[in-house]
Amino acid sequence: MKKLLIASAVALFGLSNAQIAKGTVYLSGTVGYSQEETNNGNSKSENFNVLPTAGFFVAPNFAVGLGVGFQTQKDTNISTTTTPFSTTVNTNETKNPAFVIAPFARKYWTLSDKLYFFGQLAVPMQFGKTQFEDSSVTTTTTPAGTTTSTSSISSEAKYTSVGVTVKPGLDYFLNKNWTIEATIGEFGYNNFKPKDGDATNNYSFGLNLANVGIGVKYVFAK
Repeated sequence: MKKLLIASAVALFGLSNAQIAKGTVYLSGTVGYSQEETNNGNSKSENFNVLPTAGFFVAPNFAVGLGVGFQTQKDTNISTTTTPFSTTVNTNETKNPAFVIAPFARKYWTLSDKLYFFGQLAVPMQFGKTQFEDSSVTTTTTPAGTTTSTSSISSEAKYTSVGVTVKPGLDYFLNKNWTIEATIGEFGYNNFKPKDGDATNNYSFGLNLANVGIGVKYVFAK
């Protein structure tokens, strides 16, 4: 039984001598877009993000890197109010564009010649603004005719967001240049601070199978 357990551990954790060499460079990144409509299309949420990433192995199986990109979220809500003589359409729009920078460090553990387990520590930062716009169009019908009036109110507030996250994952080398990686869940902390406003702290903890990230990397193999 003891020999069987040792053999199982060797099979599971690899104990391979394969390592990712010091000086290796890789490129990766994420691009995403999503859109959700509810209330017969009167409520819509759109999200877009792009984050190119570069990593450099400063020691065998240990890399540091940086991601620099952009993200934005746009929420639109439309409501209609009617009376016997008028119709008013209100449109409320909120945008959150932000510049993103995310330095990170990543440690790999060899499971086999092609499969690695890693843990990543990152410090994602966002520098953005929240833009509000509330507009209305009122159409009024009377015996004298039809008139249309419009009004609009807008505001803008800058914010910063700084976090610390830890993500576990697996990296599989398809060949010496291409890998597929997967992350599962996230452990982290985030501080959101609007200009001239109170800061909000958020925490995340757990391995969530609904929060699985899949990506590819190009490796400049040594």
